[in-house]
Amino acid sequence: MNVLIAGSRAERLPRTVWWLVLARAINRLGAFSVGFLTVLITTEFGVSAVAAGVVSAAFGLATIPSRLVGGVLADRLGRRRTIVAGLAGCALAQAGLAVSGSVAMAAVFAVLLGLVFEVYEPPSQAMIADAVRPERQAQAFSLFNTALAVGGMGAGLIAAGLGRWDLRWLFVADAVSCLLCAVVIRLVLPADRPAPATSRVSGTGSAWRDRRLLVLLLSGTLFAVIFMQVGMAMPLVLVARGLEAADAGLLSAVAAVVMVLCQPLLRWTAALSHHTAMTCGYLLLAAGLAGYAVSDGLPGHLAATVVWSAGDVLMFGRSYAVVVDLAPPHARGRYLSVFGTCWGFATVLAPLCGTQLLERAGPEGLWGVLALTCLLLAAAQLTMIKPMLERQGRTL
Repeated sequence: MNVLIAGSRAERLPRTVWWLVLARAINRLGAFSVGFLTVLITTEFGVSAVAAGVVSAAFGLATIPSRLVGGVLADRLGRRRTIVAGLAGCALAQAGLAVSGSVAMAAVFAVLLGLVFEVYEPPSQAMIADAVRPERQAQAFSLFNTALAVGGMGAGLIAAGLGRWDLRWLFVADAVSCLLCAVVIRLVLPADRPAPATSRVSGTGSAWRDRRLLVLLLSGTLFAVIFMQVGMAMPLVLVARGLEAADAGLLSAVAAVVMVLCQPLLRWTAALSHHTAMTCGYLLLAAGLAGYAVSDGLPGHLAATVVWSAGDVLMFGRSYAVVVDLAPPHARGRYLSVFGTCWGFATVLAPLCGTQLLERAGPEGLWGVLALTCLLLAAAQLTMIKPMLERQGRTL
């Protein structure tokens, strides 16, 4: 985090961005409890793993409309109000899970948690877009994403401690972290400005009718499916290769460190267009995934992690900056929320695709197919997506 602070002085990003980054890191420290929802239900209430999986699936499905609601509220209610409301809702749902006395009660609060879980994201991203000049937005979005990785490192340590004591305390800790974030946001971020008159008459579905956004949603979903394989399939791959599944945690920590260290390097690529930078990012992702395909030991996996993590830093912020460029100022929250649903879709698709590829083609086939997909996305970014966005933009 010291590296991040040092980078902020050099980059001179607005203070609003840094408060949002800090709040996201704090909130991520508590978001570890969701991964233990199934364990809590099976151990506390004695139900089957299948029944617990249904509850977890209901939570996952509820997160998709959650992000869309966050986008609409961000444009109509205001950025800060929506962030505070979403975090307060998360705190309430987490506290409810902590005190649940039955499976039915836990299921209700799990669905409630899903419905508010992503409300925080669109208004935070829209607030960054409002506060940062267009040429600096890619860097700000990349930093916002890095806060998630940094918070995740600390989250694992907290989960390891509290989880051994009592699983319910994980949800208590998450509720507290959400409340802390809500207080920070309410006290330090600028108040919401009155919404422009155009935002009151614009239809909530206007973002879905923008073909340019739908093109980005398709490519973003493919990227999200690829990205999530690293977390979902990696433990299985490591075991298949005779390594420890726990080594996936080490790889995750290395990825977070690389994302932090690469932040100052974004100044070197600032002159690149968004599409050129994203193409380079896809190429680095392809190289890293290809490295996974040919590696059979931990050192090779570590080296490949460094490569793809650098690619993620290069392209992640750019993708959101492209969406902001497309969005009318009064509809930024909705555009960002629609694009963000790519992660919800990927949550459903990634386990299905990854397990099928791993079973049928083995680790080499899994990473090889994903690397090839990244190469196709890199080619499509410059030869298809960029010309399509420019052509349709001129006709609007």
